[in-house]
Amino acid sequence: MEEQEESPSVFVEYFGNYPLIRILDFLVCAREMDYSMTEIAKNSGVGWTSFSEIWPSLIKKEIVLETRKIGNAKLFTLNQKNPWVKELIRMDKVITKMETEKILTKKMLA
Repeated sequence: MEEQEESPSVFVEYFGNYPLIRILDFLVCAREMDYSMTEIAKNSGVGWTSFSEIWPSLIKKEIVLETRKIGNAKLFTLNQKNPWVKELIRMDKVITKMETEKILTKKMLA
């Protein structure tokens, strides 16, 4: 069986298919859970080299927070108290709503 490639999220469509955007997209969508760096890179579809270049700035800017450790693995989550992150989440909701309304309008007119 062939694996189908997922279509990009509305967030990625609007901001571009770049490693940072894919990481932020995953973190926004999965903001209620915490993940290891490996899981975040894998679920974002970002290679380890690119991920390891981007990750330190996300920690430094407090966009992500370490939540706990399981063995040697550190788990992280999106810092929903960060004002920039709050706006990012709000923007994601707005563009998702806009695109959903466009799709529904097209279906109603068809």
